[in-house]
Amino acid sequence: MSSKSYFGFDVLVRRVKNIQQAPREIIVNPRLLGTAFVFAFSGFPAVWDQGSSSVLPSLPGYDAFFHVSTGANADLIRDLVSLVYVGYAIGSAATFFINDRIGRLWSYRLYAFIYIIGLIVSITAPSLAGLNASRIVTGIGIGALTVTGPMAIAEISPDEIRGMLTSWFGVCMSLSLISSVFCVYGVYIHLAATRFQYQVVWMVPILAMVVVVAGSFFCCESPKWLMMVDRYDDALAELVRLRGLPADHPRVQAEITAIQDAVRAAHIDTTSEVRRIKQIFRDTFTVSANLRRVQQSLVSYLLAQLSGASQITSYLVPIMTLMGVTSSTEEKLFLSGMYGVAKLASVLLASFCIIDTLGRRNSLFIGISLQIISDVFISVYIKYSQEGHVPLAVSQAAIGMLYIHGFGYCIGLFLLPYVFGAELWPDHLRTFGGALGQTFHWMFIYAMNYGLPSLLTKTHNWGAFLFFAAFGTVALIYVFFMVPETSELSTEEIDTIFRGPWFQAYKTNRLILDGVVDGKERPESVIGDSKSVANEVA
Repeated sequence: MSSKSYFGFDVLVRRVKNIQQAPREIIVNPRLLGTAFVFAFSGFPAVWDQGSSSVLPSLPGYDAFFHVSTGANADLIRDLVSLVYVGYAIGSAATFFINDRIGRLWSYRLYAFIYIIGLIVSITAPSLAGLNASRIVTGIGIGALTVTGPMAIAEISPDEIRGMLTSWFGVCMSLSLISSVFCVYGVYIHLAATRFQYQVVWMVPILAMVVVVAGSFFCCESPKWLMMVDRYDDALAELVRLRGLPADHPRVQAEITAIQDAVRAAHIDTTSEVRRIKQIFRDTFTVSANLRRVQQSLVSYLLAQLSGASQITSYLVPIMTLMGVTSSTEEKLFLSGMYGVAKLASVLLASFCIIDTLGRRNSLFIGISLQIISDVFISVYIKYSQEGHVPLAVSQAAIGMLYIHGFGYCIGLFLLPYVFGAELWPDHLRTFGGALGQTFHWMFIYAMNYGLPSLLTKTHNWGAFLFFAAFGTVALIYVFFMVPETSELSTEEIDTIFRGPWFQAYKTNRLILDGVVDGKERPESVIGDSKSVANEVA
């Protein structure tokens, strides 16, 4: 592979060409962008919770009411940080039984309502026991939202900008991190140390979700789901709204035909719920291509968490303390907020300039490498700082490495599991695949977050970061051999990638883009013609 191809310049050229050739109504469509934003906002609750729970115990009002001595001790905030992920897993699993029944929009509204109920219980909880129970309820809503949002965006997006729109989910998550931490920072400065001080932090997301859910009534339903429930006319009408083109336009006709063909090819039996579930399980775990999707989705989420980035965010104040940051609580909260700002800037860069431009694989290579470098630096710094004095410049560099670690995570392992989890699955398995991946994801985060205080203690603090660096190296090797490039491909064409050898996925993408699949020339048909691709592979 040439250096030009490796660094993604050929991908950039093709991306610009594809966007230029696409009808303007598809790329600049307020209905599409508005719907994508509403679904992307499903990432807001998850990181609001993660960001606020990491610093909320530092509020005097919280400590006084719940009789907590300090928020800088990882062991003392373990339950608040971790228990919510049990609810995440329950909510994610439940989407399999709900999303395909009531549709993407009504599922979104239902899960937002559950999330709001959980927050209300948290606000009124009289003790830590009640607060911990409310955390599970809140988590059920959050976990279900994280499945529904990316899945719906992948279903409504045109292929030319699917990666960018799906990564808006990550943008909303990073925006939420900043908002939550600075909300805690603001109430710490301006509100008295009463119960109301920490309650405000949970009132703000309630208001935000009420506004967004109201906006969902002006959004479009997924045409693919409408086709799955045999509502052809409604599916065509929604596709027309999402593309901004008339129903007889060749692009609209090609897309609606591809969707219809994909639904028919799945042969899902909807006359019986039991038979439907059995068929989905059979197709997922007995078809080789789909089993590879299971592996790809689960390993992507696993490696993302083993990189340690989520744990650093969840325990940022305790980690800054063990790194020698002895400043006041106010300064630690401010540093936490700036960490969120850095992550937002990173995700914006990844969303608009990297993930579709350099491609999924190159984004992963760059991001994981930055995480490994920063993990090793932080590990060495903590070891030597525990043994004696280190120069101030080195201490400042170590804090800076936390931000570099967050940047690497945002352009690599943070965004891409969500993008992969949304776009890898065929239409009839997307709900189950998303539910499976996110359930595993949140249970694993629970295990990692709950175990981090023990990992820090057992490895003298510095060893935990070497642990993260080691799994970062594993992630690099895995990406090189096993992760396919899916940018520029339609969700139907992605199926072709998973039919070849497991360790040659990265080659299949280039064959498709070069117009050759199994030695046959790829016809220059309209994007998304899954039937043509299937014929080429055959």
